[in-house]
This record gives sequence, C-alpha cells and structure tokens, in this order.
Amino acid sequence: MERKNAWTTYEETDLKQLNALAEEYKQFLSNGKTERECVEQSVALAKKAGYTDLEERIRSKAPLKAGDKVYRIWMDKTVVLFQIGQEPLENGMNILGAHIDSPRLDLKQNPLYEDTEFALFDTHYYGGVKKYQWVTLPMALHGVVVKKDGTKVSVCVGEKEEDPVVGITDLLIHLSAKQMEKKGSVVVEGENLDVLIGSKPLKDEEKDAVKKQILELLEKEYGIEEEDFLSAEIEVVPAGKARDFGLDRSMIISYGQDDRVCAYTSLAAMLNVESPTRTSCCILVDKEEIGSVGATGMHSRFFENTVAEILALTGDYSDLVLRRALQNSYMLSSDVSAAFDPNYPSVMEKKNAAYFGKGLVLNKYTGARGKSGSNDANPEYIAKLRKMFDDHQVAFQTAELGKVDEGGGGTIAYIPAAYSMNVIDCGVAVLSMHAPWEITSKSDLYEVEKGYETFLKNCR
Repeated sequence: MERKNAWTTYEETDLKQLNALAEEYKQFLSNGKTERECVEQSVALAKKAGYTDLEERIRSKAPLKAGDKVYRIWMDKTVVLFQIGQEPLENGMNILGAHIDSPRLDLKQNPLYEDTEFALFDTHYYGGVKKYQWVTLPMALHGVVVKKDGTKVSVCVGEKEEDPVVGITDLLIHLSAKQMEKKGSVVVEGENLDVLIGSKPLKDEEKDAVKKQILELLEKEYGIEEEDFLSAEIEVVPAGKARDFGLDRSMIISYGQDDRVCAYTSLAAMLNVESPTRTSCCILVDKEEIGSVGATGMHSRFFENTVAEILALTGDYSDLVLRRALQNSYMLSSDVSAAFDPNYPSVMEKKNAAYFGKGLVLNKYTGARGKSGSNDANPEYIAKLRKMFDDHQVAFQTAELGKVDEGGGGTIAYIPAAYSMNVIDCGVAVLSMHAPWEITSKSDLYEVEKGYETFLKNCR
C-alpha cells in the first residue's frame, strides 16, 4: 500500500514546528554523544518541565498523586520519567522506551602505549560496526575517569573548534594490494582500531618519551595518572556537530541517531503531555547495542523496581498490583528502522520497507531469519494504533528489516513483553545505520514526536 509523503501535507505552521524540533534535536545530538551526556541533558530538560527526583520522594516518603512528575536516574546511564495519571496505576501505563547507547570504540582498561615514537590508545569496539568505516575520521574522546578517592573527572576532547582531534590511521592505497583482497569484515581488524593521540617526545626521556609526554599532559589538564584508566569509561566517537543534510535541508546527519532520534522524540513527547488519563512513562536505557545486558540495560530489574517504588508512594503497592500494572501497560519500543536506500535495493523488499518522509515506522516483528529473537506484536494492538494515528493525522508506515534471510536485528521490545504487556517497535527510518554518521528525515522526526504524544494521551 502506497503511503503519502508527509512533506506534501504540511502547512506553514507545521513547517515552523518541524524546524524548531529539528534544531532542538540537533543540539541534543551534538551535546549527547554518550549515555551519561544524554541522561544529563534529559534530566535538565525534565527539571525545566517540572519533574522532580524520585529518590528524594523515596527518602522523604512523600506520596505521589495524579499529575505528579518524577524521574529516576540509574548509575548515570539510564533514566526513567513518570507522570502519574488519573487512573489507578494497576490499570497500566503508556510507555515509551528507547535506548541511548550507540556503536562506538571504548578505551581498554590499560589503553595507553607507545610504538615507534607514536602514542596510541588501545580500544575495543562496542556494538555492531563495520570496522573499516571508523578509520581516517576526526574523532573525539568523551567520558569519565573515577579516581580511587571517588572523584569523578569528566573528559571531552575534540568537540570545540579549538580542540585537537584524534583518530585511526589506514594503510595507504599504494601498499594495500593484499588488504584490498580481504573480506569487508576483516579489511580492518578489531585489534587494529588503535587511536593515534600523539607524537611529541618529552625532553630528557630516553624510553617511552611520547607516552610520558601524554601522561604529563593528562596530569596537567585533568589531574589523572595512568593507573586511573583502570576505573575510567572513555568513549571514542566521531568529532563534530549534527548538521542539516541535503541541499534542501530536509535531513539531518549526525553520529548516534540510532537510537537517540527515538530517545529525544520520546522525551520531547513525554515533556509535552500534561494530565494524562493513564500514567505516562518514558524510559531511556543503556546497553541495547550489546544485548540489553548489565545493571543499566533493559534486562536489569531497574524498571520493575522503579514501578514498585512508584506504587508504594501512591499507597497501592503489592506484588499482585505490580504485576497487573505491568501486564496492563501498552508500550512503544522506540527504536529505528532501516530506510530504503536506492544505492542498495537488493537487500530490501520494496512493499515492506521503510521510506523517508512516510512518517513513523511500525515494525510488527524484528529478529533474524525465522523471526528469531523477536517480539511479534498482536494485530489487535496494531489495529488500535492504526486507528489512533489516523484519527490524529499522524503519518505512519509499516516495515521489516530487509528481505527474509538477508540478516536481521533486535530491540528492547521482547524484554518488557515478557511482562505480558502489548509492545511494538515504533520509530524513525535511518540511512547508513551504525555508521559513524547516520541520516534521518526531519519530516519523520516531526511525525514520530507527534505520534508519541498521541500515544501517551490516547492509548487505552
């Protein structure tokens, strides 16, 4: 079924709102290249919208009532927001869930070394990447170093105009005959993704003089020593701001749009909705790109535990009520879809592909091959969403991730679905997904935010 391009439906008011949203989103992307930075920005925006820290409520045992807005941070890398609805929480929530981690390179715990008077950082790539895409790019260092006394030192190098950048070298074409014969998966090996950071030796030093020069700089600028890398979390990401893409400025190019395009629109929708009938929730989680594992991933008990705390402060906690609240919830797993790319049509099935400008994308299922690892949404739930989006003039389309047996992928959808709630993947189409620079449509950004607001207000 052919869907209308949303650009053709916009009036002047729509275009003003679309462009304002795009500018705010680009700022979020440029200032949020790690999970911690995204959480920090999200909390700042939530506070402006009247949200307060749930931890303070828990400590003071201050009760929650309809209309109250709270947020909770976990380990500085996951955040969840709630706005208490008019209906009892036992009736369920309307939940938007996205992830704020993106593919990148992480410094190893013993990263710094010198080789032939070059200083380098040893890395371990995170998430699904084409390793050859990460060479010869200007890169920035973002993260935190935690010293033994508990002091946290924030690191951000490579984003200001006057900052230096770092990067990974590549083999010159003149000597790459053997390299060019390799499969794409091994053209650049993971162990060779080492970041060049310096070449100037420290005077009057005979051994590892360049490394010592870097250590002296780190001590001077940040007050950290080599051993502090043992308790550091430094990410290597593409340097540079999010920018308009296309001569018509209809698109956005940036690092980390999977899945921060859905995270930001989920957050924006959450902050725009007031006095919902059902309790609204927005959860932005870590670790999706490596299986939603760990204490800050969706597989952790953080979300369930936080809902229990919310119930306790509404005076209605019991294990049975908690189970009912989760089971009776509706959720949009806010994650991206692969956009149809005319340069690579062979991996897509055109009738079931996502397209730029056609609005938010509903993925009934993801997974690989025979839907392995998928949440397969119920048609009753999809029908409910179809009617809701049509009634509120939200442009939407349906898609799946490429042709059968071409590959596949997953999201967090199957994890909350284990509580027996209705969940479906719903997000933005992306070109060059998982590349250092990804592309999205401003129109889709606008329609997704509008769709998420519609969902929070009307799904019941």
